[in-house]
Amino acid sequence: MLNRLQGWRERGWRVVDAETYAQAWNRFGGSVATHPLVVAQLAEMADIPVRYLGWEQAGEIQAAIPTWGRYLALSKDVLKRQGKKGLFDLGNAEIILPAAAGAQAPLRHSARYLSALNQGRFSLLKPQAESLAMAREPEDLSKKFRYNQRRELRLLEEAGGVVKPIQDFDSAEIAAMYCDLFQRRWGFPATGAERMAEAVERLRSLLIGSVVFLNDAAIAIQLVYRVEAPEWISVEYVNGGVDPQTREFSPGSVLSFLNTQSAWEDARARSKALRFSFGRSDREYKDRWCNPVPVFQV
Repeated sequence: MLNRLQGWRERGWRVVDAETYAQAWNRFGGSVATHPLVVAQLAEMADIPVRYLGWEQAGEIQAAIPTWGRYLALSKDVLKRQGKKGLFDLGNAEIILPAAAGAQAPLRHSARYLSALNQGRFSLLKPQAESLAMAREPEDLSKKFRYNQRRELRLLEEAGGVVKPIQDFDSAEIAAMYCDLFQRRWGFPATGAERMAEAVERLRSLLIGSVVFLNDAAIAIQLVYRVEAPEWISVEYVNGGVDPQTREFSPGSVLSFLNTQSAWEDARARSKALRFSFGRSDREYKDRWCNPVPVFQV
């Protein structure tokens, strides 16, 4: 029965290797959660092998997907079933799978938060009730809002606040700051806290953004990963932590402003679209920074 279902799911697809998948991603593009490095590293961390599949037309790969059984690789459902719930955190990441425009490859593996960019590239997608929060362009934020963000940054700096690049710190330091500030902000441990340093180390080359300090102590940090596809840049803001004792300076808001602005500058310098995802549209603060975008599921 299991093999028959697998045969149905994979009809028209063939098994390919990780290198072939990486070539498809680099040719057609994707998102943080489908990037070859992210898939390979987090699957290895979970000790769950990835089955890569390719869809061919006229002898050429036109689409590729990484899978865990009947799900896409890195699925939270698979982690939960294998007793590894919360092993790592990618939030509710935007899923863009590598495929040629118009390929219409049949996607029969379970997946959620599939980007609208997959439309036409894959068939069998169904609209999902939730939406994702995608960062607005700087010009789409009101002048008053931008003025207030710059003012908050100035007041923080005048009080002795310092902004440092996250890449100035090693993985253990980043994990310690993040887990500490997350716990302070939310009152419960961060997802993946036990092995956070390992997860950060595995994806460290993709980390971008800054850390805000006051009196030599970190007061705001965000885990933000960036990958570059041929036509766009995908940025995933997984989660963040803030010291609530410094709320008067709005360090979390300051950090969101700095991280989104620098990402827009980077994308525009490369003449590429930016897809800066804040994950699911589920919190009021995201409405200030983002526009909701539709997503799909299988």
